[in-house]
Amino acid sequence: MRLTGTVTPDRPLLVVALPEEAAHLDGGLPVLLTGMGKLNAAAALATLLAGGRRPSAVVNLGTAGALRPGLAGTHEVGRVLQHDLDTPLLEQLTGRTMDGPIDLSAGGPVLATGDRFVSADADRDLLARSADLVDMEGYAVATVARRAQLPVRLVKHVSDEAGDGAVRSWRESVDDCARLLADWARTHLG
Repeated sequence: MRLTGTVTPDRPLLVVALPEEAAHLDGGLPVLLTGMGKLNAAAALATLLAGGRRPSAVVNLGTAGALRPGLAGTHEVGRVLQHDLDTPLLEQLTGRTMDGPIDLSAGGPVLATGDRFVSADADRDLLARSADLVDMEGYAVATVARRAQLPVRLVKHVSDEAGDGAVRSWRESVDDCARLLADWARTHLG
């Protein structure tokens, strides 16, 4: 976990997993680097907020894999779900509602979050039944922000077509994605 800048109640906090994804952010807004995965993202954001620092909103910027052919560009997520938690089975076992999908904004794509980098076509095709994009932090960030009663936005730039070849594609595209995410932040967050 690393925070650059100062968190204040009049500005949003940018939450980014990796330094590569934050490489072109200009320092105008505070940036929390969390590390990869749901646990790192949740722990970093919860720790920061528990310390009494409250931004006006939380904005998760990062890369995502496309689960559908031709999906490219920068997207604000409309709904996020966990793809590596067997929610229906856990609800059946306990009789209680588990952490289901989180609706964020109308009209945006569905993001599936899980602690696994999707790098096989079969995994991608299975996830495409319920989502458009896949990442490793979005659901955790949205959950922590919502529990802290803060507005939250998830903004993802497609870095690869999740599946065979995704690792190589991500490495080759992450710097361009970071540049485009920084442009999005300047345009939409001031």
